[in-house]
Amino acid sequence: MLFKQQALLRQKLFVLGSLAIGSLLYLVARVGSLDRLQPLCPIDGRFGPRGQDEIQLRALQFKRGLLHEFRKGNATKEQIRLHNLVQQLPKAIIIGVRKGGTRALLEMLNLHPAVVKASQEIHFFDNDENYAKGIEWYRKKMPFSYPHQITIEKSPAYFITEEVPERIYKMNSSVKLLIIVREPTTRAISDYTQVLEGKERKNKTYYKFEKLAIDPNTCEVNTKYKAVRTSIYTKHLERWLKYFPVEQFHIVDGDRLITEPLPELQLVEKFLNLPPRISQYNLYFNATRGFYCLRFNIVFNKCLAGSKGRIHPEVDTSVITKLRKFFHPFNQKFYQITGRTFNWP
Repeated sequence: MLFKQQALLRQKLFVLGSLAIGSLLYLVARVGSLDRLQPLCPIDGRFGPRGQDEIQLRALQFKRGLLHEFRKGNATKEQIRLHNLVQQLPKAIIIGVRKGGTRALLEMLNLHPAVVKASQEIHFFDNDENYAKGIEWYRKKMPFSYPHQITIEKSPAYFITEEVPERIYKMNSSVKLLIIVREPTTRAISDYTQVLEGKERKNKTYYKFEKLAIDPNTCEVNTKYKAVRTSIYTKHLERWLKYFPVEQFHIVDGDRLITEPLPELQLVEKFLNLPPRISQYNLYFNATRGFYCLRFNIVFNKCLAGSKGRIHPEVDTSVITKLRKFFHPFNQKFYQITGRTFNWP
């Protein structure tokens, strides 16, 4: 009996020993094969030097946080210097026109990675008090950017203010100038609508558009009414041409920017000598708003403010006809000067 138990124990020990030896031999062989394979497909080789992917991630997170600090105005001079960021004077300015689509154009151009926009209208060249503060005050109103980027600002009052062309010329005689226009009568009514809404918010009364646009004494178009004067594009452009050649202007079709924005943006990219980067992916139609919205990436998108696309009041058709007849010769001259023709009535 004892002999059988000892024999059984020796058998179990043999089996366990065999398994242990087999496992050990497998591990040795496995390690050897890994050693041979490692130079052919090292894990570190797929991601660069050890830990580099982690460093890049930390750098990206830091950069995002730093840009947030720039926007808040909390970045130190040392941080700005290390990241080679500057506040540049604009190389392109959207000078007008009011209610032509200047905000939409600026926001859409900001889709381009080489463009940085000033978020607010600076009103440096059309405001005597601001202009007296000097060019460095103006520069400090610009966003931080990399040297290769183009800073763009927009202040539509520039187009109609007499002193502005000379002032901008003194800053930079080679600056590129963007003018976005809409059909003149529609633009004048849109201008009126914005003022009307402001009056209504303050519970104030306001004249009807017809009474402002038509001189009651002569029954002719009232050229003293600012909304009408602004729509005489050629009169204002002629003043700018005393300082800048026509080649430094690019005319944007504001009506087309609403319905078919991409071709207009591609023309601006070419004018600014930018590589084509804005695509249909960046623009999507919002059926609720009735406008195109902007897609910067898979996470971030943006629609223009709700104040865009106000419903215009009904205007007497005879007044619209009179205004269109009045604007017609000015429009023809505008086409001739700029080399761009629009299907305006």
